[in-house]
Amino acid sequence: MAIQMRNKRDTQFSMASMSDLVFLLLIFFMLTSTLVSPNAIKLLLPSSNSKTMATQNVTVYINKARNFYVEDRRVKASNLQNVIFSSIKNDANASIVLRSDKSAPVQDIVVVIDAVNNINNKYGTKHKVILATKPKK
Repeated sequence: MAIQMRNKRDTQFSMASMSDLVFLLLIFFMLTSTLVSPNAIKLLLPSSNSKTMATQNVTVYINKARNFYVEDRRVKASNLQNVIFSSIKNDANASIVLRSDKSAPVQDIVVVIDAVNNINNKYGTKHKVILATKPKK
């Protein structure tokens, strides 16, 4: 007479608890990654040693006297957004080159960047501001 065990061992492994753990980790990382957002102005700064040139659609100038020029036309800061948009409205990925005097305040540069960001938000475009620099000698 052979003796048989009443309780048989199950050799299969249940993956249900492992998949629950993976989904919990996924939710945790998704939530924490949305909380981390840097508050920085997106500005493409070309290196002064580089000779890479971007396609220039519009050029904005700021001189020592804090006057704004779009191409050769003098513009008030309050009207800057409208003038830039009228120049780039046909291209959704236009680049705006900003040529500023080194003594111009940072606030004037931020005014130009804000004007382009407002155009991007209002019309759903992806215009970029490139700060032009002088090459090192």
